[in-house]
Amino acid sequence: MIVGMRATGIGSMPGDEFSPVARYVIETFGADGIVFVPELPDRGAPSAMLGRTLGVLPLPIDLQPAGWRLAPGEGMDQRRARSALRQDLDVLEELLAGQTVTLKQQLTGPLTLAATVERPRGDKVVSDHGARRELAEALGAAVGEHLAELRRRFTGDLVVQVDEPAITAVLAGSIPTASGFGRHRSIDAPGADALLRPVVDAIRDAGARPVVHTCAPDVPVSLLAGAGFEAIAFDLSLAEPSDVWAQVFEAGTDLWFGGEGAARIEEFMSRLGFAPESFAGRAAVTPACGLAGRSPADARRALEQAATAARSFG
Repeated sequence: MIVGMRATGIGSMPGDEFSPVARYVIETFGADGIVFVPELPDRGAPSAMLGRTLGVLPLPIDLQPAGWRLAPGEGMDQRRARSALRQDLDVLEELLAGQTVTLKQQLTGPLTLAATVERPRGDKVVSDHGARRELAEALGAAVGEHLAELRRRFTGDLVVQVDEPAITAVLAGSIPTASGFGRHRSIDAPGADALLRPVVDAIRDAGARPVVHTCAPDVPVSLLAGAGFEAIAFDLSLAEPSDVWAQVFEAGTDLWFGGEGAARIEEFMSRLGFAPESFAGRAAVTPACGLAGRSPADARRALEQAATAARSFG
């Protein structure tokens, strides 16, 4: 039997009212899982994955028709993102009053930020080495400050999930330029590591647990484990059992299995050479990705399925 397997959600949920979604998340995961701070993109870009993160960044950013862009001064939408997160945390603090839970905050990672945020004069931050580094360092500083706020508000362990949906594209050099006719130059593994480490270090220094999530294929497993993430959350349906998964798991990196049931998890790990009993405290179950595109009923069902799969291991 696998003892202590836990479950959680990835982050985004359907709907535009935070309180009922957060209450459901607490009911589903509060006892033996990992409560996560829901993101509600239906409320607009400031409440989506990118907006959440840009709301805590010390860099001034504005929302343009083409997307988020570095700006001379803080934009209205960045202020909205900051305000929405603060209000959501107020609600969550009230709902969790007197409870001790493991709480997970999701933040967009430096590679995906670089691939999506534009420089002041256009094109992505990923195209400029200095801008990439500055963005990663700003994210590291923001993480430390945000975790200090979470410590003041909540009792229990903290997890930071660093979302990197664009990491495969960044490494492959397939991020399109502003014109759409070209592609930005790829970032090699050492360059990617240099961007990830300030964020991972900031999470660790604040006493929280760094976890990375990507639902893209071809997960750069060795890179992510080497950067210091304590767990890798991935879409199990896109992963093939290979030596690299076995190596990082054996070396101490936990695995968070996305989108599949207990039988598929057990099969995957069996092909890596691990018996169910070796999972103790080393795994979690999640949906494959965010659930904002689902109906409320489907999203709840996905969370319940993750919780059920985790409990089936003991």
